[in-house]
Amino acid sequence: MRSYSLIAPAKINLYLEIIGDRPDGFHELAMILQSIGLADRIDVKVGDTEAIRVRCNHPQVPTDKSNLAYRAAELMATEFPDAYAKYGGVDIAIAKHIPVAAGLAGGSTNAAAVLVGIDLLWQLGLTQSELEELGATLGSDVPFCIAGGTAIATGRGEQLSPLPSLDNIYIVLAKYRSLEVSTAWAYKTYRASFGNSYIKDKEDLAARASAVHSGAMVKAILHKDATEIASKLHNDLEKVVLPAYPQVLELRETFAKQEGVLGTMMSGSGPSVFAICESKEQAEKVKVNVTTAIPDPDLELFVTQSVTHGIKVASSI
Repeated sequence: MRSYSLIAPAKINLYLEIIGDRPDGFHELAMILQSIGLADRIDVKVGDTEAIRVRCNHPQVPTDKSNLAYRAAELMATEFPDAYAKYGGVDIAIAKHIPVAAGLAGGSTNAAAVLVGIDLLWQLGLTQSELEELGATLGSDVPFCIAGGTAIATGRGEQLSPLPSLDNIYIVLAKYRSLEVSTAWAYKTYRASFGNSYIKDKEDLAARASAVHSGAMVKAILHKDATEIASKLHNDLEKVVLPAYPQVLELRETFAKQEGVLGTMMSGSGPSVFAICESKEQAEKVKVNVTTAIPDPDLELFVTQSVTHGIKVASSI
């Protein structure tokens, strides 16, 4: 095969708890992550030179080494020099549908798709676990983006425990195009405000992280109960992002007022806000109602749903 086209789904957080500090400077987290149908399309093909080239249809997405997809290709070239020498460089084309800088793991899922695509392109035969291990060196969300579905994520987010996958839970997603929230700022601000509540003892950290496995959100997921899942949504970062970004707070409050919305929350460090709805029809109504309530051309809304997969091959040539 000379090229692969891959579907790279976005993700939302159904649960995000900050437990404490880690020796590596990151936070110890307990999260529940969910893949959604909103996805980018990534084409990976053998290049005609030794270069790594990235193209994207979105002007805000860089195409140099600052792009995580570029760094994923670079990582594969470094880790598998014989295959790189044999097959040469790669051309990567990103068709962007996931909003940029949205807290939806858009960059991470693109990188995950490149890892999977090059594994196939170079016939490396890597297992999912091996790909996830490589992905963890690029970013905390990359391993989940490879696996997808529904999962508990602990550590800095790279340690995954799969849960029974959720599908056909309908979601309305909203994001201001021009609004960005720095993830580093969000975590730093949270530490400054709430660091005195962090668990310090290593064993207590591990115990608290494992407690999410038997928590109320996991029970709701096991029962595939959308109403119960929506009632258990939790994101610690809302405590610092919502007061600092009134547009995000307004979005959340506007969603909460809509008929048919079971629950609403900011995803990750924001600024995206999502609402879980009773049905696809209700989600479409909520989208229209929120657009009417906030008639801002900078605001984009999407109707999507939970999906059971991560990176998926769409076609190959």
